[in-house]
Amino acid sequence: MSRPAVAALAPLPFELVYSDGEPLESNWHVNQITLFKESVQQAMKERGRSDYFVGGNMFVFYSLEQAQAIAADINDHRHYRGPDVFYVGDVDGKTDRNAWVMWEEGNRYPEVIVELLSPSTARKDRTTKKDLYAHVFRTPEYFLQDPDQVKLEGFRLAGESYRPIVPNAQGRLWSEQLGLELGLWQGTFQEQTATWVRLFHPDGHLVLTGNEKAEVERQRAEAAEAELARLRARLDGAGRGKPRTGR
Repeated sequence: MSRPAVAALAPLPFELVYSDGEPLESNWHVNQITLFKESVQQAMKERGRSDYFVGGNMFVFYSLEQAQAIAADINDHRHYRGPDVFYVGDVDGKTDRNAWVMWEEGNRYPEVIVELLSPSTARKDRTTKKDLYAHVFRTPEYFLQDPDQVKLEGFRLAGESYRPIVPNAQGRLWSEQLGLELGLWQGTFQEQTATWVRLFHPDGHLVLTGNEKAEVERQRAEAAEAELARLRARLDGAGRGKPRTGR
């Protein structure tokens, strides 16, 4: 029996650490994580699915040794591993989690990981983390967004290494795990105008967040009301313009 499996049978002799005390790189990083999570949640809601989990800026504990090393020295960040965004399907989506603890999740690892690059993290995201995700997590799909270069890259696991995902004609990357496309989108989210990673349906339509869907419905209702008012005015005008007939 593996060490993680043993750990699942009894309380750990130490407390799991859920934060490294480091803030995210920028407000854009905060909003991008929120946007991606909301987009995944909306896409799954449209499919009637709740058997999934999407985490953002959350630690992944993948071994007892890693968890012990973090607990032993919380200021030593070498063992912290927290993807910016990750997705796992076919799991209990209603459980409230402070972290993804692999041995408490049936030995399930993230199936999709998205890392948001920054000058301080890009090298690690392309080397140390990429190797971990390929060789230990065996995460099928790995995406990197570089906001400075306005570039989105995707990789699919093939054997022991990642192979680049070839963009389609629209420059988007297909995720087999999500059944959706990932692509860059210029627009405003949370009052911040920037280039974002968004999800797109297989037919190319943007996956809208709940607020965006509500706004679309509001605009449709206003347009329908305006059209109804125009037709009523036209009918009223036609009625007033009819000549009166005598007996």
